[in-house]
Parts: sequence; structure tokens; C-alpha cells
Amino acid sequence: MTSDKATRPKAAKDPYHWSARGFIAPGVLGVAVLLYVPLLWTTFISFTEYNGLGDPEWIGVENYVEMFDDPAFLGSVLNTLLWVGGTLLVPVGIGLGIALLTWNLKGGTWLRLPFLIPYAVSGIGVAVIWSFILGSGGALDQALGAFGFSDTPRWLVDAPLNTVVMILATAWQGVGVNALLFTIGLQSIPKEPLEAARIDGAGGFRLFRSILWPMLRPLTAVVVGLSIVASLKTFDIVQGMTKGGPGRDSETLALTMYKETFVNSEYGLGSAIAVFLTIVTLAAAILYLRQQLSSKHEG
Repeated sequence: MTSDKATRPKAAKDPYHWSARGFIAPGVLGVAVLLYVPLLWTTFISFTEYNGLGDPEWIGVENYVEMFDDPAFLGSVLNTLLWVGGTLLVPVGIGLGIALLTWNLKGGTWLRLPFLIPYAVSGIGVAVIWSFILGSGGALDQALGAFGFSDTPRWLVDAPLNTVVMILATAWQGVGVNALLFTIGLQSIPKEPLEAARIDGAGGFRLFRSILWPMLRPLTAVVVGLSIVASLKTFDIVQGMTKGGPGRDSETLALTMYKETFVNSEYGLGSAIAVFLTIVTLAAAILYLRQQLSSKHEG
């Protein structure tokens, strides 16, 4: 006997569908107004000469040509790529290591807690703390001086050392939440495969490579994807610690966009950098997700 749901005419479902669309319409409209309209406006401004006053003057692709001809912009691209690599290797790698070392330990939660606390600090707060530590004559220089090291590196002045130490400052903030996410993933792994692997003699790195890592792959895809997107948009820590200096040696794409737009009042050029950064972020996210999905299907 067929159910009423199966025999209900298709047209009868339309009122329910229109009701559902009515409920989601405000949310869709909000996204369109707050996200897509500014994106379209920014794209339009990137093809104009505009200082924030008067009417934009259409100049075609001149802003994009100027952008790629600027050596400082190319330096920002290289620094941003360094941020992407460093953010993947340091906070994600150390977070995974902490999770592996503590997830099976009694009291492991308390061991992970000190690493999680810095995540509650804002990016500017992290910049203030680490500027106090790494600044010329700062806490680190004084500590090294007490042990007889007088010729200390200029942590926030020499490039690319300044970018490296800022990545380490970001790692201090992000390691804990990555460790927490990986711990959740490890705790969700069924015990039976682990026990069977241990009976077969697997342990240590072999257990990690054969059992833990494959089962952590979905969560790893999320953590790495979020890290890539966040590192491409790095702004607050660089602005707070070096302001992109000395000169423009430690600028990232987000900071270059900010300076061109709000400091130099070159809204067209700043919008061109914003469009470029958006395309790079979307491309990185799509390529990474496609690679993860293809690996999943092959597996």
C-alpha cells in the first residue's frame, strides 16, 4: 500500500517549498547585500582611478599592470607564501604532535590547556606581547645578555628573520586550538583497529602512518584548509609588530592592500590587490579541496 507522501501530487508540495524559501530569503538577501555587493563594487573600483572622493574614473587594467610592476608587491606575495608554508609547518605540525603525545595520557587535558590559553588573545594582543619580547633591547635580548650574548639578532628589523619570528608568534597563538581539534579527531577513532594493529606489532610511527593518519585525514583537511585561508589574509600581527617594515620588507598582501587603500588613498590600486588576494584565496581553497576529494576517491 502506497503512503500518502508517495501519492501526494507534486503541485501540492509547492506551498511548502515556497514557505521554506520565504524563511531563508532574509538570510540570502543579507549575504547578497553584505558579501556580494561589496565584492562587485570592489571589482569595479579596481578598474578605476579613485581616491575616495568624487566619481571613479575608468582606467581599465592599469591598476593591475602597476600592481605587478611594483617590486614591493612581489615582495608581499613572497612574504605571504612564506606565511602559508610556515603556518602549515609550525602551528599545525606542533599541534598534531601535542595531540599525539597527550590524547591517551591521564590528565592530558591539563597538559593541553596552557597551549590553548593564548588562542583567547587577539592578534593585536599577540603582537604587543611579542613586540615586548622581541623588540630591540626587549625581554629576549636582556635574557640573552644575562648569559653573555651581546650581539643578538635584530629580530624585528632584519628580513626575512622578522617574518619568521612573526610566524612563530602566530604559532604560539594557534598551536593550542590545532592540538584540540586533532585530539577530538583522535578520540573519535574506533578502538578496535588500534587494538588489532597493536596485536600485529604496530606501534609508534608505524601505527601513526598506517592507522592514525589515514583516519585523521578528513579533520586534517579542515585544519589545513583553515590555516591556508587564514595565512593568506594575515594582517593584524604584521601591522602590530613591524607595520610591514623595515621599509616594506615584511609586508603581506593584506597589509599592502590596507596601505594602498587607506594610507595612500589609492582605492583603485588597493581594490586591485584585494581582488587578486580573493582570487588567490579561492584558488588555493578549491585546489586543496579538489586534491583532498580526489585522494579520498582513490583511497
